[in-house]
Amino acid sequence: MTSTALLYAVSRATLYRLLRGDRRPKDAHRTDRGHPRSMSAPEIERWCEIVAAMKVRTTNKKGRHLSTVRTLQLLVEHGVDTPDGFQKLEPGRLTASTVNRHLRRLGFDHERMLRQPPAVRFQAEHANELWHFDMSPSDLKHLQTPPWIDTDRQGAPTLMLFSVVDDRSGVAYQEYHCVYGEDVETALRFLFNAMSPQTAIAGDEGDPFQGIPAALYLDNGPVAKSAVFKRVMESLGVAVLPHMPAGTDGRRITARAKGKVERPFRTVKEAHETLYHFHQPETEAEANRWLAHFVATYNSGDHRSEPHSRLDDWLTHLPADGVRQMCTWERFCAFAREPERRLVGLDCRLTVAGATYEVDPELAGETVVVWWGLFDQELWVEHGEERSGPFRPVGGPIPLHRYRKHRKSRQEVRADQVASLAGKLALPRAALEGEDGVVMSGMKPAELPASVPMRPFQDPDPFHELGFANPIAARRAIADEVRVPLATLSAEDRAFIDALLARTLARPEILAAVRQRFPQGRKGGVG
Repeated sequence: MTSTALLYAVSRATLYRLLRGDRRPKDAHRTDRGHPRSMSAPEIERWCEIVAAMKVRTTNKKGRHLSTVRTLQLLVEHGVDTPDGFQKLEPGRLTASTVNRHLRRLGFDHERMLRQPPAVRFQAEHANELWHFDMSPSDLKHLQTPPWIDTDRQGAPTLMLFSVVDDRSGVAYQEYHCVYGEDVETALRFLFNAMSPQTAIAGDEGDPFQGIPAALYLDNGPVAKSAVFKRVMESLGVAVLPHMPAGTDGRRITARAKGKVERPFRTVKEAHETLYHFHQPETEAEANRWLAHFVATYNSGDHRSEPHSRLDDWLTHLPADGVRQMCTWERFCAFAREPERRLVGLDCRLTVAGATYEVDPELAGETVVVWWGLFDQELWVEHGEERSGPFRPVGGPIPLHRYRKHRKSRQEVRADQVASLAGKLALPRAALEGEDGVVMSGMKPAELPASVPMRPFQDPDPFHELGFANPIAARRAIADEVRVPLATLSAEDRAFIDALLARTLARPEILAAVRQRFPQGRKGGVG
């Protein structure tokens, strides 16, 4: 720098100042830099596209893929089939360094090919318009005294952290539950608690966060795939929006653990559950009390973008007509029912989930669909288009001296009628012997009638050929017969028609009476 400054008769400060500006010396390049010389630009771009496609196609979940050298070797020795036909590279036309340089220049390098598209941030306009729902295992893993243990499974249940977060305000509601995996029944119970009015904590006011959301956003796990969960949410008017399955939207990862519901999880585990090294909750109720105090503090914290707290933002942006009130627990239990096909025993009983139910007698021996509740013991039975219930569990067998019959069902009454008719039927002996004489079996010979009693045939007349379907159809036929509107007839003629239709709707009788009343030649007559 000193010799250069002396050469141009300037100070070193001036030289440094000039180098910091636009007068910095640049590298010298060839005039055809960036233009391929081994083949034309469209051709080199096509081969770079094929090489990039080969790398993307061979990429596995660990990120391993074909190298440029191996890809060129395959293209030279074997070639590749493309939508434009078979492509095979001539030996010596391209090298790995040349292809890598043009891949970077054209934007076909592997890093850019796998780069995800820009993320789009969204935010609801009103409170309770969208909730995010998720569950995460607690860092505590297990309680010292779990509330229940399934003997059919190994070990104690996992302490799971359930959470819903309002999309607009970021207000969270969380609970601890001991479960084995993602349990649908526990998820529904938690959502009922989240949507119901919150009970006040000792020393604090009740949390106003409540109501039924318009939509629920959750991952595509066992809860979102459950039919009973979808049925309950449909009954509450909540739209279920699960994540898209992985690999269904190109390069974009459809479910990333960077959303609005994961932020409260991380905060709870870092700021609250780390204190469990000093004191651990003994029961699930105690853990939920401690967690409720911390969540209340979290909700009173600053909003992510607004100059007020999360809870104030939720209260400020409530819908114009208010939040939707949650139903009672009894009605919620009525929504949470699971269908199952069962065969009713001959004693009108069936067993569901270890409980015995006694249904209507007319369902004995039938295959029915039972709707049993997840939170109650009421049972509904569906057979065909009819649904009966609710049925409640019954005790054991009836004592011997207190036995009573079931009331006869409609099917049993019909069966008794058919059995009674079968005992009274008589078949002529001529049906077997071919004789003309008529012999009634089961009857005394002196009381035999001269001939078999017959009843007139009852024609169902499905197309109304013998009688009109209703008086209106009969009036239309009369108007066609007399060829004038009935309203133009005299009062006496109209009275005659009314009396005729009140007496009968038989087509031959009505037409004969009309032709007699309105003969040809008379004004308004037939013909």
